[in-house]
Amino acid sequence: MALYLVRRPETYDVMVTENMYGDILSDLGAGLVGGLGMAPSGDIGQDAAVFQPSHGTAPDIVGQGIANPTGTILSAAMLLRWLGHRHDDAEALAAATRIEAAVADVLAQPGTGTPDIGGTMTTQDLGQAIAAAARP
Repeated sequence: MALYLVRRPETYDVMVTENMYGDILSDLGAGLVGGLGMAPSGDIGQDAAVFQPSHGTAPDIVGQGIANPTGTILSAAMLLRWLGHRHDDAEALAAATRIEAAVADVLAQPGTGTPDIGGTMTTQDLGQAIAAAARP
């Protein structure tokens, strides 16, 4: 599966795995999109779901202001999209779309991003730029 994911990542949308294999493949997928800081995650069951970035706590960079908030922000968008579909809520779906578009717009600008993706912004600066771009 790891080989197929590296060779043809665009052919996969959802994978159902056991926890250990899911963890390995989610780290690989994160590497394909720019790193762990970029990857949102959702654990979705029949009646409930949990959304969080796919990375861990990164204790080696605590307090430095260089953690990439993109995975966390996109996880919030995934939550809103899930809620929107589950409750037929057009506002939640629109908010998810705004957040995703804001992330794409901000990161498309030269020099944006945290150091892990080649930028110079702090965690707070990137989060604020995305929040400003997402405002209706």
